[in-house]
Amino acid sequence: MKKISSHISKKVADKLEEMFKNDRKDFEDKWDDIKIFVEYGMLTDEDFKKRALKFYLFKNTDGKFYSMADYRDMIKALQTDKDKTVCYLYATDATEQHSYIAKAKAKGYDVLLMDSVLTPHFVNLVEREEDKTRFVRVDADVTEKLIPHDDNIPEKLSKEEQDTLKPIIENEIDKEHYTVQMASLESDEQPMIITQDEWMRRYKEMAATGGGMSFYGDMPERYNLVVNINHPLIEQVLKEEDADKQKQLVHQLTDLALLSNGLLKGEALTQFVQRSLEIIK
Repeated sequence: MKKISSHISKKVADKLEEMFKNDRKDFEDKWDDIKIFVEYGMLTDEDFKKRALKFYLFKNTDGKFYSMADYRDMIKALQTDKDKTVCYLYATDATEQHSYIAKAKAKGYDVLLMDSVLTPHFVNLVEREEDKTRFVRVDADVTEKLIPHDDNIPEKLSKEEQDTLKPIIENEIDKEHYTVQMASLESDEQPMIITQDEWMRRYKEMAATGGGMSFYGDMPERYNLVVNINHPLIEQVLKEEDADKQKQLVHQLTDLALLSNGLLKGEALTQFVQRSLEIIK
């Protein structure tokens, strides 16, 4: 990224800080239009970054604006993990990630909307600037694990049963792009959930915007298929003795997880619709 001149950056910082202090409402109204330029300045100019940390605004998925200091104060009580790190949850697309946002908010968490092309670079910057800070996108893990605590949900399936179940599910997925993970979640959580590792996804996005990480950019998309071992339908898969019915149930559950994440397309989507119609006849 090309650095902007110090003279220009100082004048811009002066003007933005003045707007922030003198007319906060007007500053918020303009924020969506100027945000990317502020982020670019922070990423390329050290002096501008120091100034901008005071007037940069976080916007959450409810459309509310906060200074960086005010936002940290608001979330730290509930969004501090077991390692005393404050966890900032964010979404890059409020529509596509709606179900993940809803689950996070149901637990009392706040979710930021960070939809700039510079978001992966910017969150890295804030993590470096702010001690004990971590950003994680809402679809990077199941809700219970986005902000790790010491509380654990009892497992309804034994280790042996999980070891039996895992290859049954692996046989029905594309192993090049999906990894099966067994997780102990609430029984009313979805039977299968698609997540994508925060760091791998972030580095791929940075590579795509000239982040100098071409190695990650060349790697295939990878997702986790998280299996809720406490869900009744997962237990049903394990107990099903008819191999064809077991395969059909697994296929239906994996397709539902893919569909909810916008990853079921083309022929696979057509087959899912036909299979669903046959099931409900």
